[in-house]
Amino acid sequence: MTTFAEPAATVPAPASAAPADLLARLRAAVAAHPARPAVHAADGSLDFAALDRRTAALAAALRARGVRRGDKVGVHLARTLDLPVALLAVWRAGAAYVPLDPAYPAERISFMAADAGLAAVVSAEVAPPVPAGVPVLRPDAASGAAEADADADDFVPDPLDSAYVIYTSGSTGRPKGVEVPHGAVADLAAGLEQAGAYRSEPSVVAWNASVSFDASVQQWIRICRGDTLVVVDDARRADPARLAALLAEHAVTDLDLTPSHWQLLREQLTGAAVPRLFMGGEPVPGRTWRELADGGLDAFNLYGPTECTVDAITARITGPGPHLGEPLAGVRAHLLDERLRPVTGAGEVGELYLAGPGLAHGYAGQPGLTAGRFVADPFTTAPGARMYRTGDQARRSAEGLLEYVGRVDRQVKLRGFRIELGEVEHALAALDGVTAAAVTVHEPAPGDTRLAAYVTGTATPAELLAELRRTLPAHLVPATVTVLEAMPLTPNGKVDHRALPVPAAEAAPEAVGGGVAEQVAEVWRTVLGVPEVLPEDDFLSLGGHSLAALRVVHLLRRKLNVELQLRHLLDAADLAAFTEAVQRAAAAGPAAARPALTARRPAVR
Repeated sequence: MTTFAEPAATVPAPASAAPADLLARLRAAVAAHPARPAVHAADGSLDFAALDRRTAALAAALRARGVRRGDKVGVHLARTLDLPVALLAVWRAGAAYVPLDPAYPAERISFMAADAGLAAVVSAEVAPPVPAGVPVLRPDAASGAAEADADADDFVPDPLDSAYVIYTSGSTGRPKGVEVPHGAVADLAAGLEQAGAYRSEPSVVAWNASVSFDASVQQWIRICRGDTLVVVDDARRADPARLAALLAEHAVTDLDLTPSHWQLLREQLTGAAVPRLFMGGEPVPGRTWRELADGGLDAFNLYGPTECTVDAITARITGPGPHLGEPLAGVRAHLLDERLRPVTGAGEVGELYLAGPGLAHGYAGQPGLTAGRFVADPFTTAPGARMYRTGDQARRSAEGLLEYVGRVDRQVKLRGFRIELGEVEHALAALDGVTAAAVTVHEPAPGDTRLAAYVTGTATPAELLAELRRTLPAHLVPATVTVLEAMPLTPNGKVDHRALPVPAAEAAPEAVGGGVAEQVAEVWRTVLGVPEVLPEDDFLSLGGHSLAALRVVHLLRRKLNVELQLRHLLDAADLAAFTEAVQRAAAAGPAAARPALTARRPAVR
């Protein structure tokens, strides 16, 4: 493993076959730099000494409520100082954390909590939607008897002990919990260090991803090596201007985001110091790759499924076009055909299989599903060795670069979210008035992908969308629902997804008003993919989401040359109110010109 020359740097992974556990690295960081800033959040800051005290107290409280090694603890918290404290406290108590995003529908949270068999839940709410009888602790809870617990302080997890269970979309309609061991998380940190993605000097890392998604792990565990963590709250995460201001305020050096998010943030960073970018969650488009490479920006492309502990393959974003890069230390990547034979020819497409210490235990409580995706590794003599079938197709270019091609199944990535179309279809088919359901991906404009649903039956699109928003997370709710008389079928009687019609585009309605008003309405229709909008329509009720809102603001700023912010859309009750805000911005004068992007990094604190 990589070793570092500077004694005052972050605490490195030791040069050994098995990287040190992250709790051990955190203890070393606390001892070495107790006064160094550990966490910044909207509600305050903690140095490493304070972080240690708070996590020890909460770990002791969890153990006092019966939490023991191998248990699972739900974490139902907003993006505040409490969140990293709770995650570390769960680890120090010997348990695995299960993120329960408060933004999810109560029914979804209740299912995950029951399926995981939680021993306790950490929540700021008195009665979170978890099964009766599960103890609920506040994040500021303490055991009462002592500020620390010797068992918790001394706990060193075995590499095979579970670190977390993150629920992903399931093709059968049931979310599945991916259970990841501590050893795999330690290997992730050490592998990214050895690949040069993490610097040896202390860094300031923006925690941008939701804790419910595995991309968050790569970000928040940086605190264990002595880096400073900046928790990006939901309001600033959704507003490029406020996010850019936050990055500058804390001199953030590392930012993880999807290519889609970068397109909305890049304009706000023009002329400012751009952090090192970690691109993941979806393929990097060629134009984005060239912009970053040609502009000399410091950026990495990260690839890896949840089942292989976040990131397995990485590449610096340089050169002429997108590619995945090379496996992290210890990761073995195999490009295989349907008979598990190596695919070796340049340009020949195969399925990507991953092996090594980063593999998850599997899907919690689903041994059959686990066995179907985690298969025996025929390329090693190690007993019990497995490899994970990713479902991703790839090929080697003539230059030997590993390039992503597509999927072998119906899993899709939208705005960084991993979505099984089958889960949305199951949810639709279970609703009253639906006799059949199908879901596909529609792209009304280049780079603007969204879910499109099709049903047969008596229910109306409005009724179905309202019910789905009650039961599914926002990223699983289709943008449109089209009612058909019958589903198109293949010769063997299955739904022919390729024959599903493009969502109907009706004639545009009469203008909401002249000039600016009509242009605002047209942007809403374009971004939301709806045939008409009315003055009383609410953006979110029409299927809008955070990235769609950013796109609306971005398009109107360019179209009308106005200083428009995301809050103007989010604060507006309906289209009419938002139109008035845009008209006021237009009356205030044109937007100021912005300089070009710079690759200069902020100074490291």
